[in-house]
Amino acid sequence: MSHRRILIGVAMLWAGATGLHAQATSQVTTTTVRGRVEVIGAEGKGKTRHGAIPGTVVWLTPMTGAGSEATAAASPSANPRLVQKNKSFDPHILVVPVGSMVEFPNHDPFFHNVFSLFEGKRFDLGLYEAGTTRTVRFDRLGISYIFCNIHPEMSAVVITMATPLYAISNRDGQLSLVGVTYGRYMLHVWSEGMGPENAQPLTREITIAENASSLGVIRVPEANGQRMAHKNKYGRDYDEPTPNNSVYKQQR
Repeated sequence: MSHRRILIGVAMLWAGATGLHAQATSQVTTTTVRGRVEVIGAEGKGKTRHGAIPGTVVWLTPMTGAGSEATAAASPSANPRLVQKNKSFDPHILVVPVGSMVEFPNHDPFFHNVFSLFEGKRFDLGLYEAGTTRTVRFDRLGISYIFCNIHPEMSAVVITMATPLYAISNRDGQLSLVGVTYGRYMLHVWSEGMGPENAQPLTREITIAENASSLGVIRVPEANGQRMAHKNKYGRDYDEPTPNNSVYKQQR
C-alpha cells in the first residue's frame, strides 16, 4: 500500500508540474509586428521623388519584464561580410550581434582603405590590395558608418545590437518582426536619410499586445540622392583621382 501511495503521489506531483508548465507556456504569447516606412512629406504615397524609400532599420529592446526570454542576439554561424566590389559595399546595410567579427574582403582589382570614424566602432584598416581581407570586431552597440578613403562614392552602415528583434525595410518600405512577445518595448528607428551626423537612432516606447501589434507608418527623412556625403578620414574633402597614383590603378 505504501508503495502504491508513493506512486500516486509522484503521479499527482508530475501532473501538477505539467499543468504549471502548460499554464506558464500559455502565458507567453508572440506575434508578428508589421510596419510601413514612408518619407516625410510624401503624403502617404510611400515613394520619394526618386522612386526609392531610404533603407530603414527598426529594432525592439524590451522594457523591464517584457520579452526577457528573447533579448539575447544569436551568435552568427559564420563571420558576416561586407564585400568591396565595383566600388561599393555589399550589403549596404548590415545588422550584426554585438561582438561579431565582420570580414571586409576586397574583390576589386585595386586598393581600398576602409574606415569608420563616427560613433559606433571606430577603425582604419589602411590600404589593402585586391584579393585580401581585413577583419573588425564590432564590440560596441551602435551605428557605424563605413567609408573608403580612396573612393568617396563608397558607403555602408553596420548596426550592432543585442536583440534579435529587428527588421530591415524592403523596397516597398514594408517591415516585419517575427516572434515578438507581448509587452513594453523601446522602438529604435534608423534610416539612411538621417546621415552620419545623426549618430543616435530615433526612439519611443511602445506596447505590443493582441490589439496593438502594428508599428503603423514610420516617417523618415528623404535620402538626398548622394549616399552619405562625408569627408575623408583626415576630415578633408576628397582629392580628385590621380591617374598615375598606384592606388587607383588596376592590379594584375
